[in-house]
Amino acid sequence: MQMLYQWQLGGNTPEQVGASFFQERGADSEVEGFARDLFQNVVTNVDRLDQLVREHAENWRLERIAAVDRNILRVALCELLYHPETPPNAAINEALEIARRFSGEDSVKFVNGVLDAIRKSLPPRK
Repeated sequence: MQMLYQWQLGGNTPEQVGASFFQERGADSEVEGFARDLFQNVVTNVDRLDQLVREHAENWRLERIAAVDRNILRVALCELLYHPETPPNAAINEALEIARRFSGEDSVKFVNGVLDAIRKSLPPRK
């Protein structure tokens, strides 16, 4: 989520974010690889992810959603759509924890409502 924030609001290219983000962080290679994969999937599929949010965030234009919440939604949707090994409830719960930490209780309710609506609209996983 922080990488997306740097990309979206910091004016950095995805390449710049990818090259610099982990230089000062002590993440292990598995965590770093997963984070890079999520970041790249969101950047590549941002239009599809944003369209899902537009369709399910009732009475909210995407541009009115706080940048932090928008990026939390994108990351969680990326996990729901492109990481079948992650249980949907785990992806949603993680998004809610991030919203609690970086946003606020109203955001938690909003993120939960949007993600739950999208999860219900997706075809069942095999």
